Amino acid sequence: MKEIGWPTIDSKHLVVYSKQMLDLENEIFAQGMPQEALMEKVGIQLSKWFLKRKSLLKEGVVILLGPGNNGGDGAVIAKELFLKGYLVKLWCPFPLKKILTINYVNYLTSLGVEKLEKPPNPEGTHLWIDAILGNNQKRKVDEDLIKLFNKKFKKKSGKVVSIDVPTGLCPDSGKPFYKNAVKANYNLVVGLNKIGLLQDTALPYVGELHHIDIGISRSQLCKLESKIFKIISQDFRTINLPLLPKNTSKYKRGRTLLIAGSEKYPGAAYLAIKGAISSGVGFVSAIIPDLVAKSIWQVQPEVVVIGRLRSDLNGNSILLDALKNIDCSAYDSIVIGPGIGLNEDDWEKSIKYLLDFKGLLILDADALNRISKSNLGPRFFLERNSETWITPHDKEFGRLFPDIDCTNKVELAKKAAKEFDISILLKGANSVIANNENAWQLFGTDAETARAGLGDLLSGFIGGCAAIDLSFFGDYISTESLAKYVFLHSFAASKCKKGSNASLIGDQLSKLMRKTKTRLML
Repeated sequence: MKEIGWPTIDSKHLVVYSKQMLDLENEIFAQGMPQEALMEKVGIQLSKWFLKRKSLLKEGVVILLGPGNNGGDGAVIAKELFLKGYLVKLWCPFPLKKILTINYVNYLTSLGVEKLEKPPNPEGTHLWIDAILGNNQKRKVDEDLIKLFNKKFKKKSGKVVSIDVPTGLCPDSGKPFYKNAVKANYNLVVGLNKIGLLQDTALPYVGELHHIDIGISRSQLCKLESKIFKIISQDFRTINLPLLPKNTSKYKRGRTLLIAGSEKYPGAAYLAIKGAISSGVGFVSAIIPDLVAKSIWQVQPEVVVIGRLRSDLNGNSILLDALKNIDCSAYDSIVIGPGIGLNEDDWEKSIKYLLDFKGLLILDADALNRISKSNLGPRFFLERNSETWITPHDKEFGRLFPDIDCTNKVELAKKAAKEFDISILLKGANSVIANNENAWQLFGTDAETARAGLGDLLSGFIGGCAAIDLSFFGDYISTESLAKYVFLHSFAASKCKKGSNASLIGDQLSKLMRKTKTRLML
Protein backbone atom coordinates (compact mmCIF):
# COMPACT_ATOMS: atom_id res chain seq x y z
CA MET A 1 0.00 0.00 0.00
CA LYS A 2 1.36 3.38 -1.02
CA GLU A 3 2.15 5.64 1.92
CA ILE A 4 -0.20 8.59 2.25
CA GLY A 5 1.55 11.93 1.84
CA TRP A 6 -1.41 14.32 2.04
CA PRO A 7 -3.11 15.28 4.22
CA THR A 8 -1.31 14.58 7.51
CA ILE A 9 -2.22 11.40 9.38
CA ASP A 10 -3.62 12.92 12.57
CA SER A 11 -6.84 13.11 14.56
CA LYS A 12 -8.05 16.22 12.68
CA HIS A 13 -8.03 14.41 9.36
CA LEU A 14 -8.75 10.75 10.02
CA VAL A 15 -12.35 9.60 9.73
CA VAL A 16 -13.68 6.47 11.46
CA TYR A 17 -16.78 4.42 12.00
CA SER A 18 -18.36 4.33 15.44
CA LYS A 19 -16.98 0.87 16.22
CA GLN A 20 -13.46 1.93 15.23
CA MET A 21 -13.66 4.80 17.71
CA LEU A 22 -14.90 2.49 20.45
CA ASP A 23 -12.06 0.05 19.69
CA LEU A 24 -9.52 2.87 19.98
CA GLU A 25 -10.97 3.91 23.34
CA ASN A 26 -10.85 0.31 24.58
CA GLU A 27 -7.21 0.09 23.49
CA ILE A 28 -6.48 3.23 25.55
CA PHE A 29 -8.14 1.59 28.57
CA ALA A 30 -6.19 -1.64 27.97
CA GLN A 31 -2.96 0.38 28.04
CA GLY A 32 -3.79 1.45 31.58
CA MET A 33 -5.78 4.69 31.41
CA PRO A 34 -8.77 4.55 33.82
CA GLN A 35 -12.18 5.32 32.33
CA GLU A 36 -12.62 8.08 34.91
CA ALA A 37 -9.42 9.76 33.72
CA LEU A 38 -10.45 9.69 30.04
CA MET A 39 -13.92 11.04 30.86
CA GLU A 40 -12.39 13.87 32.86
CA LYS A 41 -9.89 14.63 30.09
CA VAL A 42 -12.58 14.69 27.39
CA GLY A 43 -14.91 16.82 29.49
CA ILE A 44 -12.19 19.37 30.27
CA GLN A 45 -11.20 19.64 26.59
CA LEU A 46 -14.86 20.22 25.70
CA SER A 47 -15.18 22.80 28.48
CA LYS A 48 -12.23 24.75 27.10
CA TRP A 49 -14.08 25.09 23.79
CA PHE A 50 -17.08 26.61 25.57
CA LEU A 51 -15.00 28.89 27.78
CA LYS A 52 -13.41 30.41 24.67
CA ARG A 53 -16.91 31.35 23.47
CA LYS A 54 -18.36 33.16 26.46
CA SER A 55 -21.12 34.75 24.38
CA LEU A 56 -22.72 31.31 24.16
CA LEU A 57 -22.77 31.00 27.97
CA LYS A 58 -23.95 34.43 29.09
CA GLU A 59 -27.65 33.44 29.32
CA GLY A 60 -26.89 30.22 31.19
CA VAL A 61 -26.59 26.59 30.13
CA VAL A 62 -28.88 23.58 30.18
CA ILE A 63 -27.01 20.31 29.72
CA LEU A 64 -29.13 17.33 28.70
CA LEU A 65 -27.38 14.22 29.96
CA GLY A 66 -27.67 10.75 28.49
CA PRO A 67 -27.43 7.48 30.43
CA GLY A 68 -23.87 6.57 29.37
CA ASN A 69 -20.42 7.99 28.70
CA ASN A 70 -21.68 10.90 26.59
CA GLY A 71 -23.72 11.97 29.61
CA GLY A 72 -20.58 11.64 31.72
CA ASP A 73 -18.73 14.00 29.38
CA GLY A 74 -21.63 16.43 29.74
CA ALA A 75 -21.41 16.17 33.52
CA VAL A 76 -17.74 17.17 33.47
CA ILE A 77 -18.64 20.16 31.27
CA ALA A 78 -21.32 21.10 33.82
CA LYS A 79 -18.78 21.01 36.65
CA GLU A 80 -16.19 23.10 34.81
CA LEU A 81 -18.68 25.76 33.70
CA PHE A 82 -20.35 25.92 37.13
CA LEU A 83 -17.01 26.37 38.89
CA LYS A 84 -16.24 29.25 36.50
CA GLY A 85 -19.37 31.00 37.73
CA TYR A 86 -21.86 30.22 34.96
CA LEU A 87 -25.49 29.30 35.56
CA VAL A 88 -25.77 25.58 34.84
CA LYS A 89 -28.80 23.28 34.93
CA LEU A 90 -29.06 19.56 34.23
CA TRP A 91 -31.85 17.47 32.79
CA CYS A 92 -31.72 13.69 32.44
CA PRO A 93 -34.40 12.53 29.96
CA PHE A 94 -33.55 8.85 30.58
CA PRO A 95 -32.55 6.92 33.72
CA LEU A 96 -28.78 7.06 34.20
CA LYS A 97 -26.95 3.73 33.80
CA LYS A 98 -23.21 4.28 34.07
CA ILE A 99 -21.99 4.40 37.65
CA LEU A 100 -19.46 7.08 36.69
CA THR A 101 -22.21 9.33 35.31
CA ILE A 102 -24.51 8.70 38.29
CA ASN A 103 -21.75 9.59 40.75
CA TYR A 104 -20.85 12.72 38.83
CA VAL A 105 -24.45 13.95 38.76
CA ASN A 106 -24.73 13.35 42.52
CA TYR A 107 -21.54 15.35 43.02
CA LEU A 108 -22.88 18.20 40.89
CA THR A 109 -26.13 18.47 42.81
CA SER A 110 -24.13 18.54 46.06
CA LEU A 111 -22.27 21.56 44.66
CA GLY A 112 -25.57 23.32 44.02
CA VAL A 113 -26.16 22.58 40.33
CA GLU A 114 -29.91 22.37 39.70
CA LYS A 115 -31.25 19.11 38.31
CA LEU A 116 -34.52 19.75 36.48
CA GLU A 117 -37.47 17.47 37.10
CA LYS A 118 -39.29 18.53 33.92
CA PRO A 119 -38.10 19.19 30.35
CA PRO A 120 -36.48 22.62 29.90
CA ASN A 121 -38.38 25.36 28.10
CA PRO A 122 -37.27 25.47 24.42
CA GLU A 123 -38.26 29.13 24.18
CA GLY A 124 -35.79 30.15 26.87
CA THR A 125 -32.50 31.83 25.99
CA HIS A 126 -30.23 29.23 27.63
CA LEU A 127 -27.58 27.41 25.61
CA TRP A 128 -28.57 23.74 25.28
CA ILE A 129 -25.88 21.06 25.21
CA ASP A 130 -26.90 17.71 23.73
CA ALA A 131 -24.82 15.19 25.73
CA ILE A 132 -27.28 12.33 25.40
CA LEU A 133 -25.99 9.49 23.21
CA GLY A 134 -23.09 10.63 21.00
CA ASN A 135 -21.07 7.98 19.17
CA ASN A 136 -22.72 5.02 20.92
CA GLN A 137 -26.24 5.36 19.51
CA LYS A 138 -27.56 2.51 17.39
CA ARG A 139 -31.34 2.92 17.21
CA LYS A 140 -34.16 5.46 17.16
CA VAL A 141 -34.75 7.51 20.28
CA ASP A 142 -37.78 9.23 21.78
CA GLU A 143 -39.37 11.42 19.09
CA ASP A 144 -40.67 13.91 21.63
CA LEU A 145 -37.10 14.55 22.82
CA ILE A 146 -35.95 15.33 19.28
CA LYS A 147 -38.99 17.57 18.71
CA LEU A 148 -38.12 19.44 21.91
CA PHE A 149 -34.57 20.10 20.68
CA ASN A 150 -35.68 21.12 17.23
CA LYS A 151 -38.30 23.50 18.58
CA LYS A 152 -35.41 25.19 20.38
CA PHE A 153 -33.36 25.23 17.16
CA LYS A 154 -36.22 26.64 15.09
CA LYS A 155 -37.04 29.38 17.60
CA LYS A 156 -33.38 30.50 17.57
CA SER A 157 -33.71 31.28 21.27
CA GLY A 158 -30.21 30.28 22.28
CA LYS A 159 -27.91 27.86 20.48
CA VAL A 160 -27.82 24.06 20.45
CA VAL A 161 -24.47 22.25 20.70
CA SER A 162 -24.22 18.48 20.23
CA ILE A 163 -21.39 16.50 21.80
CA ASP A 164 -19.88 14.13 19.23
CA VAL A 165 -23.01 13.08 17.27
CA PRO A 166 -26.45 14.74 17.37
CA THR A 167 -29.02 12.58 19.13
CA GLY A 168 -31.03 10.51 16.66
CA LEU A 169 -28.39 10.60 13.89
CA CYS A 170 -26.57 7.43 12.84
CA PRO A 171 -22.81 8.02 13.30
CA ASP A 172 -22.03 5.74 10.34
CA SER A 173 -24.61 6.65 7.69
CA GLY A 174 -25.33 10.28 8.59
CA LYS A 175 -29.05 9.56 8.34
CA PRO A 176 -31.64 9.86 11.14
CA PHE A 177 -32.54 6.52 12.68
CA TYR A 178 -36.19 7.41 12.22
CA LYS A 179 -37.75 10.56 10.75
CA ASN A 180 -35.58 13.22 12.33
CA ALA A 181 -32.57 13.96 14.51
CA VAL A 182 -31.41 16.83 16.71
CA LYS A 183 -30.43 19.88 14.68
CA ALA A 184 -27.37 21.54 16.15
CA ASN A 185 -25.74 24.90 15.56
CA TYR A 186 -22.39 23.39 16.54
CA ASN A 187 -21.10 19.84 16.74
CA LEU A 188 -18.06 19.07 18.92
CA VAL A 189 -16.43 15.96 17.46
CA VAL A 190 -14.53 14.02 20.11
CA GLY A 191 -11.31 12.20 19.20
CA LEU A 192 -11.69 11.36 15.51
CA ASN A 193 -14.16 12.43 12.84
CA LYS A 194 -17.19 10.15 12.65
CA ILE A 195 -17.95 9.25 9.06
CA GLY A 196 -21.68 9.90 9.31
CA LEU A 197 -21.11 13.55 10.21
CA LEU A 198 -19.42 14.22 6.85
CA GLN A 199 -22.15 12.79 4.64
CA ASP A 200 -24.46 15.00 2.58
CA THR A 201 -27.43 13.49 4.44
CA ALA A 202 -26.08 14.83 7.76
CA LEU A 203 -25.82 18.46 6.65
CA PRO A 204 -29.26 19.52 8.01
CA TYR A 205 -28.29 18.27 11.48
CA VAL A 206 -24.61 18.76 12.25
CA GLY A 207 -24.16 22.51 11.95
CA GLU A 208 -20.58 23.75 12.32
CA LEU A 209 -18.12 20.95 13.14
CA HIS A 210 -15.30 21.51 15.65
CA HIS A 211 -12.68 18.89 16.41
CA ILE A 212 -11.82 18.13 20.06
CA ASP A 213 -8.41 16.49 20.38
CA ILE A 214 -8.11 13.92 23.17
CA GLY A 215 -4.51 12.86 22.50
CA ILE A 216 -4.77 9.63 20.51
CA SER A 217 -1.23 8.56 19.63
CA ARG A 218 0.04 8.53 16.05
CA SER A 219 0.98 4.85 16.41
CA GLN A 220 -2.68 4.04 17.10
CA LEU A 221 -3.83 6.13 14.15
CA CYS A 222 -1.41 4.46 11.76
CA LYS A 223 -2.84 1.05 12.64
CA LEU A 224 -6.07 1.92 10.83
CA GLU A 225 -5.64 -0.13 7.65
CA SER A 226 -8.13 1.47 5.27
CA LYS A 227 -7.84 5.19 5.87
CA ILE A 228 -10.46 7.85 5.22
CA PHE A 229 -9.38 11.49 5.33
CA LYS A 230 -11.37 14.64 5.92
CA ILE A 231 -10.08 17.53 3.80
CA ILE A 232 -10.76 21.12 4.85
CA SER A 233 -9.73 24.54 3.53
CA GLN A 234 -6.72 24.77 5.89
CA ASP A 235 -5.15 21.84 4.04
CA PHE A 236 -4.27 24.19 1.19
CA ARG A 237 -1.23 25.24 3.23
CA THR A 238 0.27 21.74 3.08
CA ILE A 239 -0.57 20.74 -0.47
CA ASN A 240 2.37 19.88 -2.72
CA LEU A 241 2.48 19.67 -6.51
CA PRO A 242 5.38 18.44 -8.66
CA LEU A 243 7.73 21.15 -9.90
CA LEU A 244 9.14 20.38 -13.34
CA PRO A 245 12.66 21.59 -14.23
CA LYS A 246 12.70 25.15 -15.56
CA ASN A 247 14.14 24.03 -18.90
CA THR A 248 11.36 21.52 -19.57
CA SER A 249 9.67 22.14 -22.94
CA LYS A 250 5.92 22.53 -23.31
CA TYR A 251 5.62 19.04 -24.79
CA LYS A 252 7.20 17.57 -21.67
CA ARG A 253 5.00 19.55 -19.28
CA GLY A 254 2.08 17.24 -19.90
CA ARG A 255 -0.14 16.60 -22.91
CA THR A 256 -3.89 16.27 -22.48
CA LEU A 257 -6.69 15.70 -24.98
CA LEU A 258 -10.27 16.79 -24.36
CA ILE A 259 -13.21 15.29 -26.23
CA ALA A 260 -16.17 17.35 -25.16
CA GLY A 261 -19.30 19.20 -26.19
CA SER A 262 -22.07 18.71 -28.74
CA GLU A 263 -24.56 20.75 -30.70
CA LYS A 264 -26.87 20.51 -27.69
CA TYR A 265 -24.21 21.41 -25.11
CA PRO A 266 -21.47 23.49 -26.75
CA GLY A 267 -20.63 25.35 -23.50
CA ALA A 268 -19.37 22.14 -21.87
CA ALA A 269 -16.47 21.99 -24.33
CA TYR A 270 -15.47 25.59 -23.64
CA LEU A 271 -15.51 25.07 -19.86
CA ALA A 272 -13.55 21.79 -20.02
CA ILE A 273 -10.89 23.56 -22.11
CA LYS A 274 -10.79 26.45 -19.64
CA GLY A 275 -10.26 23.97 -16.81
CA ALA A 276 -7.36 22.31 -18.62
CA ILE A 277 -5.71 25.63 -19.45
CA SER A 278 -6.02 26.74 -15.80
CA SER A 279 -4.03 23.68 -14.68
CA GLY A 280 -0.88 25.00 -16.36
CA VAL A 281 -0.46 21.87 -18.50
CA GLY A 282 2.03 22.29 -21.33
CA PHE A 283 -0.11 21.21 -24.29
CA VAL A 284 -3.90 21.10 -24.64
CA SER A 285 -5.56 19.47 -27.63
CA ALA A 286 -9.28 19.21 -28.21
CA ILE A 287 -11.84 17.45 -30.34
CA ILE A 288 -14.96 19.57 -30.18
CA PRO A 289 -18.10 20.43 -32.15
CA ASP A 290 -17.68 22.62 -35.21
CA LEU A 291 -19.70 25.37 -33.55
CA VAL A 292 -17.15 25.63 -30.72
CA ALA A 293 -14.12 25.04 -32.94
CA LYS A 294 -14.93 28.12 -35.03
CA SER A 295 -14.90 30.45 -32.03
CA ILE A 296 -12.61 28.89 -29.42
CA TRP A 297 -9.55 30.75 -30.74
CA GLN A 298 -11.13 34.02 -29.62
CA VAL A 299 -11.23 33.00 -25.94
CA GLN A 300 -8.68 30.18 -25.59
CA PRO A 301 -6.14 30.58 -28.40
CA GLU A 302 -3.73 28.19 -26.61
CA VAL A 303 -5.79 25.10 -27.40
CA VAL A 304 -5.01 23.06 -30.52
CA VAL A 305 -8.16 21.76 -32.20
CA ILE A 306 -7.18 18.43 -33.79
CA GLY A 307 -10.65 17.26 -34.79
CA ARG A 308 -14.32 18.14 -35.08
CA LEU A 309 -17.20 16.20 -33.54
CA ARG A 310 -20.05 15.43 -35.91
CA SER A 311 -23.55 15.21 -34.45
CA ASP A 312 -26.37 12.71 -34.87
CA LEU A 313 -29.92 13.79 -35.67
CA ASN A 314 -30.57 14.53 -31.99
CA GLY A 315 -27.55 16.80 -31.57
CA ASN A 316 -25.39 14.24 -29.73
CA SER A 317 -21.71 13.97 -30.62
CA ILE A 318 -20.30 11.04 -32.60
CA LEU A 319 -16.91 9.95 -31.26
CA LEU A 320 -15.96 7.19 -33.67
CA ASP A 321 -14.61 9.25 -36.58
CA ALA A 322 -12.54 11.42 -34.25
CA LEU A 323 -11.01 8.47 -32.39
CA LYS A 324 -10.15 6.64 -35.62
CA ASN A 325 -8.16 9.56 -36.90
CA ILE A 326 -5.94 10.41 -33.91
CA ASP A 327 -2.90 8.88 -32.24
CA CYS A 328 -4.06 8.49 -28.63
CA SER A 329 -0.60 7.38 -27.54
CA ALA A 330 0.64 10.96 -27.96
CA TYR A 331 -1.25 12.01 -24.81
CA ASP A 332 -0.64 11.50 -21.10
CA SER A 333 -4.35 11.89 -20.32
CA ILE A 334 -7.59 11.91 -22.29
CA VAL A 335 -10.82 13.41 -20.95
CA ILE A 336 -14.10 12.28 -22.51
CA GLY A 337 -17.65 13.14 -21.59
CA PRO A 338 -18.59 16.73 -20.77
CA GLY A 339 -21.64 17.60 -22.86
CA ILE A 340 -21.22 14.93 -25.57
CA GLY A 341 -24.80 13.66 -25.21
CA LEU A 342 -26.04 10.07 -25.50
CA ASN A 343 -25.47 7.80 -28.49
CA GLU A 344 -25.31 4.14 -27.52
CA ASP A 345 -24.45 2.80 -30.97
CA ASP A 346 -21.55 5.25 -31.33
CA TRP A 347 -20.17 4.20 -27.95
CA GLU A 348 -20.22 0.52 -28.86
CA LYS A 349 -18.20 1.28 -32.00
CA SER A 350 -15.74 3.53 -30.13
CA ILE A 351 -14.97 1.22 -27.19
CA LYS A 352 -12.00 -0.49 -28.88
CA TYR A 353 -10.01 2.75 -29.16
CA LEU A 354 -10.57 3.59 -25.49
CA LEU A 355 -9.65 0.11 -24.30
CA ASP A 356 -6.39 0.27 -26.27
CA PHE A 357 -5.33 3.68 -24.87
CA LYS A 358 -2.39 3.14 -22.50
CA GLY A 359 -2.53 6.50 -20.73
CA LEU A 360 -4.89 7.85 -18.07
CA LEU A 361 -8.51 7.88 -19.23
CA ILE A 362 -10.80 10.31 -17.39
CA LEU A 363 -14.52 9.76 -17.95
CA ASP A 364 -17.17 12.26 -16.96
CA ALA A 365 -20.85 13.02 -17.47
CA ASP A 366 -22.29 11.56 -20.71
CA ALA A 367 -19.35 9.20 -21.21
CA LEU A 368 -20.47 7.51 -17.98
CA ASN A 369 -24.11 7.55 -19.08
CA ARG A 370 -23.09 5.91 -22.35
CA ILE A 371 -21.20 3.19 -20.45
CA SER A 372 -24.21 2.53 -18.21
CA LYS A 373 -26.34 1.84 -21.32
CA SER A 374 -23.71 -0.14 -23.20
CA ASN A 375 -23.44 -3.90 -23.61
CA LEU A 376 -20.35 -4.12 -21.41
CA GLY A 377 -21.70 -1.74 -18.78
CA PRO A 378 -19.17 -1.14 -15.98
CA ARG A 379 -17.24 -4.25 -17.09
CA PHE A 380 -15.69 -1.79 -19.53
CA PHE A 381 -13.37 -0.72 -16.70
CA LEU A 382 -12.18 -4.28 -16.15
CA GLU A 383 -11.45 -4.67 -19.87
CA ARG A 384 -9.08 -1.68 -19.74
CA ASN A 385 -5.56 -2.57 -18.64
CA SER A 386 -4.57 1.04 -17.96
CA GLU A 387 -5.49 3.58 -15.33
CA THR A 388 -9.05 4.95 -15.38
CA TRP A 389 -10.62 7.74 -13.33
CA ILE A 390 -14.35 8.49 -13.30
CA THR A 391 -16.19 11.53 -11.94
CA PRO A 392 -19.93 10.76 -11.50
CA HIS A 393 -22.49 12.57 -9.40
CA ASP A 394 -25.00 10.52 -7.40
CA LYS A 395 -27.46 9.80 -10.23
CA GLU A 396 -24.74 8.93 -12.73
CA PHE A 397 -23.18 6.61 -10.14
CA GLY A 398 -26.54 4.93 -9.57
CA ARG A 399 -27.05 4.34 -13.28
CA LEU A 400 -23.53 3.00 -13.66
CA PHE A 401 -23.49 0.75 -10.59
CA PRO A 402 -27.15 -0.13 -9.86
CA ASP A 403 -26.22 -3.19 -7.79
CA ILE A 404 -23.94 -1.37 -5.35
CA ASP A 405 -25.75 -0.35 -2.18
CA CYS A 406 -23.89 0.83 0.92
CA THR A 407 -24.38 2.81 4.13
CA ASN A 408 -22.77 6.04 2.91
CA LYS A 409 -21.07 7.67 -0.09
CA VAL A 410 -17.58 6.71 1.05
CA GLU A 411 -18.53 3.03 1.10
CA LEU A 412 -20.23 3.34 -2.29
CA ALA A 413 -17.15 4.88 -3.89
CA LYS A 414 -14.68 2.47 -2.27
CA LYS A 415 -16.71 -0.60 -3.18
CA ALA A 416 -17.03 0.42 -6.83
CA ALA A 417 -13.34 1.37 -6.97
CA LYS A 418 -12.31 -2.01 -5.61
CA GLU A 419 -14.69 -4.07 -7.74
CA PHE A 420 -13.78 -2.35 -11.01
CA ASP A 421 -10.15 -1.33 -10.31
CA ILE A 422 -10.65 2.41 -10.86
CA SER A 423 -10.34 5.67 -8.96
CA ILE A 424 -13.59 7.50 -8.34
CA LEU A 425 -14.65 11.05 -7.62
CA LEU A 426 -18.23 10.80 -6.35
CA LYS A 427 -19.42 14.38 -6.54
CA GLY A 428 -21.77 16.03 -4.06
CA ALA A 429 -21.93 18.65 -1.34
CA ASN A 430 -19.11 16.76 0.39
CA SER A 431 -17.42 15.01 -2.54
CA VAL A 432 -15.61 11.68 -2.04
CA ILE A 433 -12.45 10.54 -3.81
CA ALA A 434 -11.64 6.85 -3.42
CA ASN A 435 -9.63 3.87 -4.59
CA ASN A 436 -9.75 0.30 -3.30
CA GLU A 437 -7.82 1.18 -0.11
CA ASN A 438 -8.31 4.78 0.96
CA ALA A 439 -10.74 7.66 0.62
CA TRP A 440 -10.65 11.43 0.89
CA GLN A 441 -13.78 13.43 1.69
CA LEU A 442 -14.07 17.17 1.19
CA PHE A 443 -15.89 19.08 3.90
CA GLY A 444 -17.09 22.65 4.21
CA THR A 445 -17.48 23.34 0.48
CA ASP A 446 -19.32 26.45 -0.70
CA ALA A 447 -23.00 25.69 -1.46
CA GLU A 448 -23.11 28.66 -3.85
CA THR A 449 -20.81 26.80 -6.23
CA ALA A 450 -23.28 23.98 -6.84
CA ARG A 451 -23.96 25.36 -10.30
CA ALA A 452 -24.04 24.14 -13.89
CA GLY A 453 -20.65 23.99 -15.58
CA LEU A 454 -18.50 23.40 -12.51
CA GLY A 455 -18.21 19.70 -13.34
CA ASP A 456 -17.08 20.44 -16.91
CA LEU A 457 -14.45 22.85 -15.61
CA LEU A 458 -13.31 20.25 -13.08
CA SER A 459 -12.94 17.43 -15.59
CA GLY A 460 -10.69 19.57 -17.81
CA PHE A 461 -8.69 20.70 -14.79
CA ILE A 462 -8.19 17.10 -13.65
CA GLY A 463 -7.05 16.12 -17.14
CA GLY A 464 -4.49 18.92 -17.27
CA CYS A 465 -3.13 18.38 -13.76
CA ALA A 466 -2.88 14.64 -14.30
CA ALA A 467 -0.94 15.13 -17.54
CA ILE A 468 1.57 17.33 -15.70
CA ASP A 469 2.01 14.76 -12.94
CA LEU A 470 2.36 11.90 -15.42
CA SER A 471 5.14 13.79 -17.23
CA PHE A 472 6.85 14.04 -13.82
CA PHE A 473 6.12 10.66 -12.21
CA GLY A 474 5.96 8.39 -15.25
CA ASP A 475 3.22 5.95 -16.15
CA TYR A 476 1.19 6.03 -12.94
CA ILE A 477 -0.12 8.58 -10.45
CA SER A 478 -2.02 7.86 -7.27
CA THR A 479 -5.58 8.62 -6.27
CA GLU A 480 -4.10 11.03 -3.73
CA SER A 481 -3.27 13.27 -6.69
CA LEU A 482 -6.89 13.16 -7.83
CA ALA A 483 -7.93 14.22 -4.33
CA LYS A 484 -5.56 17.20 -4.55
CA TYR A 485 -7.01 18.34 -7.88
CA VAL A 486 -10.59 18.12 -6.64
CA PHE A 487 -9.66 20.01 -3.48
CA LEU A 488 -7.92 22.79 -5.45
CA HIS A 489 -11.00 23.20 -7.66
CA SER A 490 -13.22 23.45 -4.57
CA PHE A 491 -10.82 25.80 -2.82
CA ALA A 492 -10.67 28.11 -5.85
CA ALA A 493 -14.47 28.21 -5.91
CA SER A 494 -14.59 29.22 -2.25
CA LYS A 495 -12.03 31.99 -2.79
CA CYS A 496 -13.51 33.46 -5.97
CA LYS A 497 -14.66 36.92 -4.90
CA LYS A 498 -15.99 37.96 -8.30
CA GLY A 499 -18.73 35.31 -8.41
CA SER A 500 -19.47 31.60 -8.46
CA ASN A 501 -20.01 30.77 -12.13
CA ALA A 502 -17.69 28.28 -13.80
CA SER A 503 -15.87 30.78 -16.03
CA LEU A 504 -14.92 33.05 -13.13
CA ILE A 505 -13.82 30.08 -11.03
CA GLY A 506 -11.64 28.96 -13.94
CA ASP A 507 -9.84 32.31 -13.79
CA GLN A 508 -9.43 31.88 -10.03
CA LEU A 509 -8.01 28.39 -10.57
CA SER A 510 -5.29 29.78 -12.83
CA LYS A 511 -4.28 32.29 -10.15
CA LEU A 512 -4.39 29.61 -7.46
CA MET A 513 -2.15 27.21 -9.39
CA ARG A 514 0.36 29.98 -10.02
CA LYS A 515 0.30 30.97 -6.36
CA THR A 516 0.72 27.37 -5.22
CA LYS A 517 3.71 26.67 -7.43
CA THR A 518 5.32 30.00 -6.54
CA ARG A 519 5.04 29.07 -2.85
CA LEU A 520 6.63 25.68 -3.51
CA MET A 521 9.58 27.26 -5.34
CA LEU A 522 10.47 29.55 -2.43
